[in-house]
Amino acid sequence: MVRSTKDVWSLLTSITTIIIVVQTVLYEIKRISEQFIPKQVRERILWIVNSLVNIGFGVTTLSIDEFDDYLGNEIYNASATYLSTIITPSSCQNLKVFMNTNFKRTTKGSEKNMMSLTLENGEKIRDVFNGSIVVVWEFIATTSTSPLKNGSSKSIMNRTFKLSFKKKYLENVVGVGGYLSYVLEKAKAINEERKVVQLFYKLHDDYHYTDGNPWLGIDFDHPSTFQTLAMDEGVKEELILDLERFLDRKEFYKSVGKAWKRGYLLYGPPGTGKSSLIAAMANYLKFDIYDLQLSTIRKDSNLRNLLLSTSNRSILVVEDIDCSTTTNSDQRLCMQPTNYSRNYNDKNELTLSGLLNFIDGLWSNCGDERIIVFTTNHKERLDPALLRPGRMDMHINMSYCTYSAFKTLALNYLHIQNHYLFQQIQNKINQVNVTPAEVAEELMRTHQDDVDQALQRLLLTLNSKPTSSSSNN
Repeated sequence: MVRSTKDVWSLLTSITTIIIVVQTVLYEIKRISEQFIPKQVRERILWIVNSLVNIGFGVTTLSIDEFDDYLGNEIYNASATYLSTIITPSSCQNLKVFMNTNFKRTTKGSEKNMMSLTLENGEKIRDVFNGSIVVVWEFIATTSTSPLKNGSSKSIMNRTFKLSFKKKYLENVVGVGGYLSYVLEKAKAINEERKVVQLFYKLHDDYHYTDGNPWLGIDFDHPSTFQTLAMDEGVKEELILDLERFLDRKEFYKSVGKAWKRGYLLYGPPGTGKSSLIAAMANYLKFDIYDLQLSTIRKDSNLRNLLLSTSNRSILVVEDIDCSTTTNSDQRLCMQPTNYSRNYNDKNELTLSGLLNFIDGLWSNCGDERIIVFTTNHKERLDPALLRPGRMDMHINMSYCTYSAFKTLALNYLHIQNHYLFQQIQNKINQVNVTPAEVAEELMRTHQDDVDQALQRLLLTLNSKPTSSSSNN
């Protein structure tokens, strides 16, 4: 028994000595490697070692790089968005905080700070999929240098997510309907909720762009929504249904061989809300707006390059199309060129036929989920080629103010849904031509608490107008 005890103590002493020696050797290796081996090389070696260890334990690790040959990786971006929603101070020790300077306006008009947490370099976070599949995310950031033509070099940040899980769950992670598909869908929904709609505009062709993008964008913080839009309720409901049907029919458009796009023509007198309707459509769909000013484009090739640089899920707007077109599709557009375009020796070669080719010709298939909106005050002046189905699929008459549109304005400006003067206003508004903009201006002239005075002023305005030949419905 004594001998046995001595043997145990001898064994423990030997093990302790070995541990001390190993620790000393590892410390020396670490010290020497830090002096002579670059950090990114050390990190790569460490990952190789970890991978070899993981193979022994049946663990698979996927690398999700931010870029691949300068092309952005959609899965990386989706992963970053998704992880920002599951990170909590209790799940990780080292975090970074980010707040978007933009804000999302809610239906009540309040501002919501877009603050999110992201992983620090080397930090890990655990997630569970389908109740039993455990995955571990790790964020890795390294720097490398790239030589420049002038002999200098620039630093490049390389960002990667490492996703580790048991090998037997590979199909559950990367397969159809698996974990990564789930991450992509969740990220898409999150981005749609967070998105701030952008309004893009183009400067003339003399302007030189440093990033190759001919569009300049600003945040589009227009308050118009379908709830506040003063237009005929029946037309409004029909338009909303048409937009929702368009969004849900990606596979249908593909199956029938048509580009996934939709064209709308908004026509009617000034002040009937055409621009407000476009803003409401953009806010409802969360689509960016591209304001296409044909007077800033010299020829068809410029228009082609411009339209190819627009993004998916966007609305292309050409306002007052009747002021830019002629009655002959072979003639040029923009009959009144801007001052800068007169400085060119070559004539303006932007033609209506060229524009039509980009609407429903071969080039119309370069992009998905696009909406094209033309506006005009004079529909009768348009070339019939613009109006056929497939180009302008839905024609929306932005008529003079109807009674239902007036009730929307009364709710917006006076916060009322009924009043003893409503019947008189309904009778007059069906007999005269008054635009929603005129009605809104009258309701704004008086303090919203003085409802009687506001409605009486509106009645005076309606009574001063001549009776129209056709009444509003």
